[in-house]
Amino acid sequence: MPTTRRPRKGSLQFWPRSRARRIYPKVRQNDTVKGTKIIAFPGYKAGMTHTTLIDNNPNSLTKSQEIFCPVTIIECPPIKPFSLRFYKKTPKGLQVVSEVLSKNLDKELERKIKLPKKESKKEPTEFDDIRITYYTQPKLTSIGKKKPEILELIISGPKEKKLEYAKSLLDKELKISDIFNENQFIDVHSVTRGKGFQGAIKRFGLKLKSHKSEKKRRSAGNLGAWTPSKVSHTVPQAGSTGYNTRTDYNKLLLKISNDPKDINPKPGIPHYGLVKNDYILVKGSVPGPKKRVIILSEPLRGKQPKEYQINYISLK
Repeated sequence: MPTTRRPRKGSLQFWPRSRARRIYPKVRQNDTVKGTKIIAFPGYKAGMTHTTLIDNNPNSLTKSQEIFCPVTIIECPPIKPFSLRFYKKTPKGLQVVSEVLSKNLDKELERKIKLPKKESKKEPTEFDDIRITYYTQPKLTSIGKKKPEILELIISGPKEKKLEYAKSLLDKELKISDIFNENQFIDVHSVTRGKGFQGAIKRFGLKLKSHKSEKKRRSAGNLGAWTPSKVSHTVPQAGSTGYNTRTDYNKLLLKISNDPKDINPKPGIPHYGLVKNDYILVKGSVPGPKKRVIILSEPLRGKQPKEYQINYISLK
């Protein structure tokens, strides 16, 4: 009998397989967004449940039928503005020229950074880009955390309109309903679950070698050819697994609500607790464990919105 061969597994699209620098990712510029608005919003992953939906899409194969759908619950407490950042283009990229702080800052920010004692800088006359930084309020949730995350959010639109829009937001709380709408597509940015140092079998899905094989059984058969005398990065080897920054494109946002009674079981969501703030339901799964910060943004690969009507949400 000929020897059956099995190709390697594990995507080579992501290389090197490095750990994320921080527990929440960065959202980059999106030129497909029309108008002047903030293109991203943070939330905390609470868990998953399932729903039944009525498909109202006219060209769908399941038109007007009731379909089963797993969903992810993401709690999105309101975020508060921290500062306006003015940037100027340099040969090395964008550089901060000035930063105007908000007047009303929470005391929990001292757990994250050292707050300045003097007044913030003034608005510059010349700048090329303006962005706004917000901080989250985990104290409003039940995850047992007070230290906030500080996020720099990008504003779409021309420079003149950006400045007016950013000034209007400097002393206001921002809610998820101010940014997104139901039944629209969004991109989900998060850091996946970390699994520590793992071997090639778990990391790349290799097949176990025969029990008669020499030396190792849970590893690749060889590390490559004699010439060139080096090991290629495509050879599956042991290393750190998980805790990578990943983006899921075009996830459907099914529901935005401020009534947690619809999704809270009596004892609370397992390993998370009770949802107390605004929340959203995203169709399908989302990378990362529970209680991790998830960044939601406008879709980079534009797609037409879909129409679904939620008929039932499971509380089990």
